[in-house]
Amino acid sequence: MPKSLKNVLCIVGARPNYMKMAPIHAALAASGRFHPALIHTGQHYDTEMNDAFFRELCMPAPDVNLEVGSGSHAVQTAEVMRRFEPIVDQTANPVVLVVGDVNSTLACALVAVKKGVPVLHVEAGLRSGDRTMPEEINRILTDQMSDMLFTTERAALDNLTGEGIAATRVHFVGNVMIDSLRANLPWAVPPTQTLAAHGFAPPPAFAVATLHRPANVDEPDILRRLLESLCIIGQTLPVVLPLHPRTKGRIQAAGFDHFLDGRTILPLGPASYLTMLGLMAQARLVLTDSGGIQEETTALGVPCLTLRDNTERPITISEGTNTLVGRDSDAILAAARTIMETGGKRGRVPEFWDGHAAGRIVTAMIQAL
Repeated sequence: MPKSLKNVLCIVGARPNYMKMAPIHAALAASGRFHPALIHTGQHYDTEMNDAFFRELCMPAPDVNLEVGSGSHAVQTAEVMRRFEPIVDQTANPVVLVVGDVNSTLACALVAVKKGVPVLHVEAGLRSGDRTMPEEINRILTDQMSDMLFTTERAALDNLTGEGIAATRVHFVGNVMIDSLRANLPWAVPPTQTLAAHGFAPPPAFAVATLHRPANVDEPDILRRLLESLCIIGQTLPVVLPLHPRTKGRIQAAGFDHFLDGRTILPLGPASYLTMLGLMAQARLVLTDSGGIQEETTALGVPCLTLRDNTERPITISEGTNTLVGRDSDAILAAARTIMETGGKRGRVPEFWDGHAAGRIVTAMIQAL
């Protein structure tokens, strides 16, 4: 790697990281001041899906793939650290840039900080207040280790200063996830094309749902109630359900395949980025437990019901289109009925969710580094 430039080790480990890193990597490469190297930990390791995301986001192939694979939180985090350390040792003038809150984010930040290498955290300061979520622990610890913290909303500064982090380390830059959304929306796959490819006649209107969090899919009784709610909604508004492989496995293990009837719930395989973007943009309603989708629906102006008891993205509720409904069937159905009758929340796009967050990150890096 070049010795005359700061070598920025850009860490991705799971698919939500790709949409955040794509605009940052491009802005770093275009700056002439940094040499970005893309390090894929292999935390998400489905080759076909990875290739599709990289291709659609116009990202180069990773410079290094650590090929860590799955495992418990401890095993996965330790293995990322073990395999990432030699990369840092071999790199001149390194800076480590991490995004989000996955195990790879924490692991690579730990390696860097113990070697005195600057750590930059994109999407810093988000808090759900729920420490039973592994992602919450990853966020808190990564922020404590970071030299520069880039936030998506102004309220994140209060979270960080409340945890003893100096405000001088915090930079409000906006949301890089929305950089990718705005850049790629013109190429989103039309829902009619997606549904036809899966053998479904496209309905005149539809909802989209995603489920993947352990709290929603690991306990059969909770999973059953959520699927029952989707089926009831689907009687009025068919629900398109792209299935995370882990979720599909839990549905099959619990004997719940009958819910995926192709009439009320239209099951799909894992959706690529442009496919999911097309579905969300045209949906009447989105139901999800994903943090990123809460943000994307707010940017798209599409009503969203979050199937969780908390969210680390409160701005999507206070300013955007998101409503927190938890896992209670009555609350879910009542909120969905309101949206179908009234059109639901439209909200507004938050400050700096304008497609230029990556440029602000690179500007701040040039000034600081």
